[in-house]
Amino acid sequence: MTSLRSPTADIVLAHSSDLHVDDDHTADIYDGDGTGGLRVVLSTARAHNADIALLVGDIFDHNRMPPDVLARAARLMAEAGMAVVILPGNHDPLTPDSCYIRGGFANIENVHIIGLTHEHAVAFPNLDMEIWGHPHRSYDNMVPLRAPRPRGTRWQIALAHGHYEEDGAIPLRPSWLISDAEIDATGADYLALGHWNRPAKVGTGRVPAHYSGSPELARTLNLIRLKPAGTVEVTREALPTNRP
Repeated sequence: MTSLRSPTADIVLAHSSDLHVDDDHTADIYDGDGTGGLRVVLSTARAHNADIALLVGDIFDHNRMPPDVLARAARLMAEAGMAVVILPGNHDPLTPDSCYIRGGFANIENVHIIGLTHEHAVAFPNLDMEIWGHPHRSYDNMVPLRAPRPRGTRWQIALAHGHYEEDGAIPLRPSWLISDAEIDATGADYLALGHWNRPAKVGTGRVPAHYSGSPELARTLNLIRLKPAGTVEVTREALPTNRP
């Protein structure tokens, strides 16, 4: 993705998470196609001329996905017409039997998997942008927003898959916690979150931090417009019907 861009053009990002590609529950929703959620997310991103799709964890429901499902998902990503940045989540962590490894996703030119194709961050020099995050590498607890990266580009986008709790609140869930202080410490222009099935804006407001929700329940994706003047606009855009 090295094409020249007008300095007056918006940069458009499409953010989704918790697609749970499978051959069971999600497949039932999409008339037997477990990649249906991925399909409608990428087609909607393409319809809005997104430059990059951000898929923030639990793209696959588990790492035991059969080869035919992996092949269909790989084909959809390869034909997305944009860069795809993936952060593995707690359902699809980067274990030795990970879907991303077994499915050969690292070999798809436009697909960038944090923790696999890139250790911590993906750089887009033509956009003067860096996208960073900490992938789940096991099923154990981890801190999604540990060690925020210093800014080295005009635009910086952070990804995190975990459970948000307001500072001082008693956690409702014991693992993968994200706090207000950790969100603010990123200093990111946008924090794309995954793990919740419902869309939500969280944090203190210093950093635009949003869950997209799952395609199944939210029926939307988050569209982020990075304006040349430096402002950030976030909207929710409807996904098409679940039927092919």
